[in-house]
Amino acid sequence: MRPDPYDTGRVRYNHARGDNSGAPPDHLPSFGAWHDGSPRDDDRYDAPRHDDGGDPRPPRRRIAWGKWIVRGLAASIVLFVLAVIWLAVTAPLSRSLKPPTPPSITLTAADGTPIARRGAIIGTPVDARTLPPHVREAFLAIEDRRFYSHWGVDPRGIARAAWANLGSGGVRQGGSTITQQLAKNAFLDSDRTAARKVREAMIAFWLEAWLSKDEILSRYLSNVYFGDNVYGITAASKHYFGRTPQKLNVGQAAMLAGLVKAPSRLAPTGNLKGARARQAVVVGAMVDAGFLTKGEAATVQPQRVLPARTDTLPTGTYFADWVLPTAREVAGDSGTEATVRTTLDRGLQSTAERVVRQASLRGLQAAVVAMRPDGEVVAMVGGKDYKTSAFNRAVQAKRQPGSTFKLFVYLAALRAGLTPDDVRDDSPVEIAGWKPRNDDGRYLGPITLRRAFARSSNVVAARLTQEVGVRNVIKTARDLGITTPIPNEATIGLGTAEVSLLELTGAYAAIANGRYPVTPRGVDGNRNASWYEKIAGRDTEMPAKVRDEMRSLLGSSIRGTGRDANLPVDAFGKTGTSQGGRDGWFIGFAGNLVVGVWVGKDDSTPNPGLHGGGIPAQIWRQFMMSALHIPVVVAPEADEMGAPLDNMGDALDQFGRAIDGAQPSIEDAVDRLRELGIELPQPPAPRQRVPVERYPEDRGPSREDEGGPVEDYDYRF
Repeated sequence: MRPDPYDTGRVRYNHARGDNSGAPPDHLPSFGAWHDGSPRDDDRYDAPRHDDGGDPRPPRRRIAWGKWIVRGLAASIVLFVLAVIWLAVTAPLSRSLKPPTPPSITLTAADGTPIARRGAIIGTPVDARTLPPHVREAFLAIEDRRFYSHWGVDPRGIARAAWANLGSGGVRQGGSTITQQLAKNAFLDSDRTAARKVREAMIAFWLEAWLSKDEILSRYLSNVYFGDNVYGITAASKHYFGRTPQKLNVGQAAMLAGLVKAPSRLAPTGNLKGARARQAVVVGAMVDAGFLTKGEAATVQPQRVLPARTDTLPTGTYFADWVLPTAREVAGDSGTEATVRTTLDRGLQSTAERVVRQASLRGLQAAVVAMRPDGEVVAMVGGKDYKTSAFNRAVQAKRQPGSTFKLFVYLAALRAGLTPDDVRDDSPVEIAGWKPRNDDGRYLGPITLRRAFARSSNVVAARLTQEVGVRNVIKTARDLGITTPIPNEATIGLGTAEVSLLELTGAYAAIANGRYPVTPRGVDGNRNASWYEKIAGRDTEMPAKVRDEMRSLLGSSIRGTGRDANLPVDAFGKTGTSQGGRDGWFIGFAGNLVVGVWVGKDDSTPNPGLHGGGIPAQIWRQFMMSALHIPVVVAPEADEMGAPLDNMGDALDQFGRAIDGAQPSIEDAVDRLRELGIELPQPPAPRQRVPVERYPEDRGPSREDEGGPVEDYDYRF
């Protein structure tokens, strides 16, 4: 028999119909117990068939909803655990006790007198359980009535606020709970994005899980803002009412609770009417919440507050602005209030402010920095008037220093082995297309470095920069503490690189101190430096020969271009003038003070007639005369013969210093006459004293010697 080509190979069975047709035999086992919800092989025989007797339709696939629900819950738990771990790492609970702003810091002068206060007024933390009930209830009534019943987020409050805002057409109410406000104040910024609200809710749940309700309320009341730069109910109670939170009456508690909504606008020291109106709203909310009866509410009177106190302690000065970041590092995490002693000398600060105020500045600005040779800043003036402009020209302004930068040129030359008595050519020169010229248009030919420095010769400075190398000049400036960019070109010898007055004064302090670099500082006990900073920050002792030679040059300069700054004591300094008189500088030292002065305009426009030897030198001298307690010399009275009655020695000293100061002027006059073709006759050679033997009889009867030759001196030409 030929096989059927369409036969699938299935074994076919023919069953005879029995007596009990349609019912399964009793001896066959039931397969119902094996059913697990998935399609079985025998199900397809029970499925309806097509009319043509073909294969049955595919079965419908059932969705396992139970499995997906379990998986979703598991994923939610995992995400929640991860969120809690993230919060524990990034938002520790201790932050909810810290104020939302840096703590208040008080700066004192070197003598301990307060000179400035910065930061918020922050009260000590409170325990909500120790507060009178009406104080707690005032905040709960207006901020979060269901505080003790919700889990950090109040759906009912959110719905109520949304309905009120929808009806008013704007945002009139907020649905944030006290827990959410604590989360926002302590951990988040004030933006109004949806992501921030989600984080706020998560942190609120976290706070509720770890803290009790009283702890949350205590932390909220301890750091919430009440206006007038006051944080915390303790500080607010003292600031507005002069009492502690435990002694607040109902009206005072209601007024404070009302300030939380808009503290800056409702602060009663500036808006008492608005604060009283808000107080009435809070009292009404306390009645609605059942905390007060209508009779009790009727007895609450509008509250009075203490008058706004005039803080005589300045909250901002140029020195305080500069020193504050370092002072905060020194204070560290010292709680809500810190006091840091600075290096400021109140007497010297007053002197600096006075001399700037008395200077003939007209439309110019001025800055003064005074420091000790080791870098302790004792006075700082950043402008004529802090109230008009808080821009600190002593620290923030970067200007061209002019000839004051020649300090680094000549110091590099001395390091290279040159001496102040070496001679260089003071005549026109061209360097790579650049032709420096002297300000006065005069060129003296071969002159000593001392003479060139005293008259601030530009061409000699340019020649020296080329001789010792630009890189060595830059290295010298870096060694002495200059950090601003310095171009790698020969023009830097004339002060074309911009620097700040503070840094440049610190560089001159290195010459006075004999060690470099000198870092200006306003606070002692800076933060502990790392081992690397301690090694890299060590200062270096300057060779005594180089230091003395540099001082010699600075001493000649103060008797040259800086003669208006000359003092009747040993003084050293250098003038500087940038192109067009845009900046005038004088920096120098005497006694135990190093002082830098800058004069110019903020917009860097030219100032014809301004030069470092003018107003800056005069300000420097006036400050030094007062700071070093140098008395003004008054001509002594004379007798009938015209001779001083006393202090002859002091008068001779003054005369000698005057002669020394006049020497550069005499040399200038001689140089000028020589340029005009007039040669002065050379003075006769000085006579020399030579010993000769004389006898007593040659000396007259007054001689007390009793015989024998006596050694005496005579003059030979």
